[in-house]
Amino acid sequence: MTSYVSRELLDAAIDLICQSPSVEGSVEMIVRRPAIGEREILQEAELTVEGGLLGDNWPDRWSGKAEHRQRHLDMQVTLMNSRVIDAIADGDRALWPLAGDQLFVDFDLRADNIPPGTKIQVGEAVLEVVAEPHLGCKKFMGHFGQDAVMFVNSDDVRLLNLRGVNAKVIAPGVVTNGGVISKFAPF
Repeated sequence: MTSYVSRELLDAAIDLICQSPSVEGSVEMIVRRPAIGEREILQEAELTVEGGLLGDNWPDRWSGKAEHRQRHLDMQVTLMNSRVIDAIADGDRALWPLAGDQLFVDFDLRADNIPPGTKIQVGEAVLEVVAEPHLGCKKFMGHFGQDAVMFVNSDDVRLLNLRGVNAKVIAPGVVTNGGVISKFAPF
């Protein structure tokens, strides 16, 4: 990305972002990270209780110290609102995978809609939102610029979870691109 979207333009997208569906939305993109720096866009993926998105390098990232691994065990899958990444990527879907998230969803990820502990169904899988915040980092800044990091991490919008949420898989299943994401309602 040669130029970055300004903070002013990102702030202007807040109203559209806040109109995301709050009960039932859609999976807009699935991305697997088979190795550091690699991305694969998938039409469908399997989510497992043991390792998150099958074939993703998430389990390898935390194979070091036991206390570090324990802290991250519940952060198997990251979800980001597709309206947020679309604003940050200036409408270029080819840039979405650079964010490093696995699921991009048109769904309200705000803390008041899905606080930690909320169960959400994504395709056949059930995820539980965890309390560990998902924040913009140095790599995110390298791809999208300082304004994007300030936009997703700023205190005034922190509860909007613009950078997304972390979740753990509590029931395995297949997720498809274009599939449904919803608040979990057991039958």
